Amino acid sequence: MSSFNLSATLNVFHLLTQPQSLIPALRVPTFADLPIPLSQALTTKSGSRPDIRALVLDKDNCFAAPDTSVIYPAYKDHFKLLREAYPGDKILIVSNTAGTRSMDPEFRLADALERETGVRVLRHNAKKPDPECIDEIMQYFLRSPSADVQKPSQIAVIGDRILTDIAMANRMGAWGVWIEKGVVPMDTLPIRIEQLWLRKVETSGYKTIKPA
Repeated sequence: MSSFNLSATLNVFHLLTQPQSLIPALRVPTFADLPIPLSQALTTKSGSRPDIRALVLDKDNCFAAPDTSVIYPAYKDHFKLLREAYPGDKILIVSNTAGTRSMDPEFRLADALERETGVRVLRHNAKKPDPECIDEIMQYFLRSPSADVQKPSQIAVIGDRILTDIAMANRMGAWGVWIEKGVVPMDTLPIRIEQLWLRKVETSGYKTIKPA
């Protein structure tokens, strides 16, 4: 399932002036390689460990194969450990398919994903990395007492796409964690372009944006 992502396209213009927004704070080979807790693998500007209290998880090709609502079998144990480390409302699945009004208008995909994972799926109007989507994410966490989140720097965004997941994390002031190898190999032209762009930005001397 796929559709044109206007938000990501418009975000390209923002990235032309802020190319460092493409650089993840942390990169791991696969979902199974995510450190638990994430804070142990990150440092703030002052050199201390960040106070990461909540996670935003992408779905497609992150912990599930595209167009499915089940956790990839090889990642089930790690997903369980992640839920134990971040219980209650501390994990939120934000997908550009399941839970979006354009792709999942009756939220059937979101409902199926919640049944499978036991994790809340955001119902949202705008796709990542649109500023409206950022607002919807923050409102969810701010309204949840169990999430205990007061600011974006207490959130880590985990996903396999640079132009959506990582760009959104940096734009909102959260920690961007890039899954370099998804559940299935993805070698489409858009993905090749965004990864080439990332390498160009890094070789040009730009550094990771660390949340305040």
